[in-house]
Amino acid sequence: MVATEKEQLMELKAFIDLCKQNPEILHKPELSFFKDYLTSLGAKIPPAPEEHARPMTPEEPKIEEDDVPTTDDVEIETPESEESEVELDMTGCVEPDDEDPLETGDSSIEVTDEMMDESSEKRAQAMELQSEGKLEEAIKVWTEAILKNPACAVLFAKRANVLLRLEKPNAAIRDCNKALELNPDQALAYKIRGRANRLLGNWEEAAHDLATACKLDYTDEANEWLKEVSPNAKKLQEHKRKWERKREEKELKAREERIRKAREEREREYQRQKEQEEAGMPGGFPGFPGPGGMGGMGGMGGMGGLGDVLQDPEIMAAFQDPEVSAAFQDISQNPANLAKYQSNPKIKNIMSKMAMKMGGGQAPPM
Repeated sequence: MVATEKEQLMELKAFIDLCKQNPEILHKPELSFFKDYLTSLGAKIPPAPEEHARPMTPEEPKIEEDDVPTTDDVEIETPESEESEVELDMTGCVEPDDEDPLETGDSSIEVTDEMMDESSEKRAQAMELQSEGKLEEAIKVWTEAILKNPACAVLFAKRANVLLRLEKPNAAIRDCNKALELNPDQALAYKIRGRANRLLGNWEEAAHDLATACKLDYTDEANEWLKEVSPNAKKLQEHKRKWERKREEKELKAREERIRKAREEREREYQRQKEQEEAGMPGGFPGFPGPGGMGGMGGMGGMGGLGDVLQDPEIMAAFQDPEVSAAFQDISQNPANLAKYQSNPKIKNIMSKMAMKMGGGQAPPM
């Protein structure tokens, strides 16, 4: 096999190794011809990777491919730097609250009819206090209602609503989490948690919760809140996607560099082996020093004489004899060793014939 073919095979093997490690590269436009070929053979191509985005309603911000900034000549950020380099409108955000969690009761207890009635009475009282603007008192009564019926999701969502009005977003989020634990489809809990996340500047979480609230139980207020958080949420989504693409490109370049170095190393090894093979005599003469002549044998007469040697069937047959081959290698390494074989007629005859073929006239004295 010629060197060019070996190089091409090595490059092909390196490319196949890359495809095994990173099969998504088959979806690159420039490799579409290769993917089509594999498909025509019946190969199963892994699907293109999809963005792991949470479910969105039409109102939730979505990212278009054309909106993503390019990554040329841009230093790759770490994940910790994501939000710090994005300009966000933080108007309306508040300092996070750190008060002790409110009582939630034991949701595993058996609630009697009497307890449910008492909880309903407390709920009505809390709603009245809330309408009068007595929010702190309303919180206490909502808690009493919860303790009477701790498995009722809506009670936690209602208390969270009052906590939100008191600008206690962390407390509101805790109650919403509890409500959704009890009922994953509690729309009010998503709505209040989305607004609480907006107050804390958690824009993506806010957009997701508010979009879910609109999907479960649409209200104009939830939709307005969603529109309010969408610009910041979209900026963060774009930035994260840009960073992810840079990271993937960096990893791909690193793999390509490793493959390039491995290919170069294989090529160097191939060249070393090739040079070692070319250093010996063609036709399998071990250690033959070339056409310059061997000490004590006279001139070799150039490549023409060497050709005569190679075409002589008797000489070529003699070199199949291990004894002759070993002796010739010994003499090639040190011509003075020729004297060691002066009493060996087999070696003497073949050396004499070679000397005649190489143009040396008569055989060297043995």
